[in-house]
Amino acid sequence: MPAATDQNFQDYKRAEAKALEIMREMKQTTPRTVDIELALLVAVFELHKTKLPGAAISKIVQGHLAVLAEHYAQPAPPPPTA
Repeated sequence: MPAATDQNFQDYKRAEAKALEIMREMKQTTPRTVDIELALLVAVFELHKTKLPGAAISKIVQGHLAVLAEHYAQPAPPPPTA
């Protein structure tokens, strides 16, 4: 039986795959990136709105964005060779 963290990661990867599938479908619905961005953010707020105020949800989103920004950052270029 997998460890809890392994199961959590597998659950996350399934949710991530579904989210990316939804994003691809949304691209077929509208060419406007801003529409897709806002719709996905609204989904996050809808997910939490019955338990948390908007400001708390915003902090959750900002925290996730900080982690993701590091993950998606371009690697540093190699040092110049002499």
